[in-house]
Amino acid sequence: MRTLKFITALLIAIVVFGAAHAQQANQKYQDKELFAFVLKLDSSWFSHFNKNVDSFSNFVDTSLEFYHDKSGLTFYADNIAAFKRMKTATPDLTRELLPETMEVYVIPNYGIVQIAQHRFCHKENGKMDCGVFKFIHTWKKTDQGWKVTRIISVDH
Repeated sequence: MRTLKFITALLIAIVVFGAAHAQQANQKYQDKELFAFVLKLDSSWFSHFNKNVDSFSNFVDTSLEFYHDKSGLTFYADNIAAFKRMKTATPDLTRELLPETMEVYVIPNYGIVQIAQHRFCHKENGKMDCGVFKFIHTWKKTDQGWKVTRIISVDH
């Protein structure tokens, strides 16, 4: 009986320690400076989307690959044209990052990867219509500043 209690206590300790260690390893705000930097970069980029989509494209590298779980793979020119069509057709469309979902990681010798969710909203039939979607952006530091080179958009 004592052996069973000891083994049970040992297993509980292993589970608790393992969970605490895993939680610590997966904290989203480990590098607060990096998090704040990407938050500001994202905010600046999408303030252009929300106001003037032409300047929005300045944040996108011409090597852009956009992977979408509904429409597949598209590239820079198609995406810039699609963003412009979308804003023309739905001028009140706005995008909001959900910072509580954001994770950021340095990609050595390249840049940063940003994983998060964002909300897009517009009025439809007099009511706000919003959707929340998951995304991954890879940011590359270039001579022209930080540029998005890959977008993965899923869970639509």
